[in-house]
Order: sequence, then C-alpha cells, then structure tokens
Amino acid sequence: MRDTLHLLEQTIRERRSADPTASYVAKLASKGRAKMAQKLGEEAVETVIAAMAGDRDGVVGESADLLFHLLMLIADMDVPLDAVLDELDRREGVSGIAEKAARPKD
Repeated sequence: MRDTLHLLEQTIRERRSADPTASYVAKLASKGRAKMAQKLGEEAVETVIAAMAGDRDGVVGESADLLFHLLMLIADMDVPLDAVLDELDRREGVSGIAEKAARPKD
C-alpha cells in the first residue's frame, strides 16, 4: 500500500505547479487550500453516503477519491505522507480509547 500511496504523493507534488488547464492537480492547487479542504470534505461525505447505502463499489471509488484529496491537502501543507504513516505506525497496538485519552486537552 505504501508504494501506491507514495507514487500518488510524488505525482501530486510534481503536478501541483503544472498548467492548470492540463492538470486537475494543478487546477485544484491553484484554487487554494480552502478549496482543497472543501473537496476533501465532499469526498468524505460521499464515502459516508455510499456506506450508508450499502454500496460497496461506491465506497471503494469514493475512498480512492478521499485518499487522493487527502494527499492533495497534505502536500499543500508540506506534510509528507510518511509523517502520517509514521503516526499510524506509532498508534498501532494502542487502544483507541487510551490514545484519545493521552491527547493534550484543548
């Protein structure tokens, strides 16, 4: 899985500065972080809708869109995918309840 996501991350980072008329990545990047975040939210909602409808194929497609738009947003914030994957590795084997309780309080 890391290979596929790393290849996608690399493609996104390369295409961010391409011609917006020739690249969806460049077009979305040119619209700014707020638009990227909005698209991520839309894909999350579409994933939930597909799940609630029991649409397995829809969940697969929407999940791919969701991951793509997440990688777009973290690339815009200059957060490497490895930082996110390392955080998931760090949480492996830790109870979700314990992990949440250990987070700093706002």
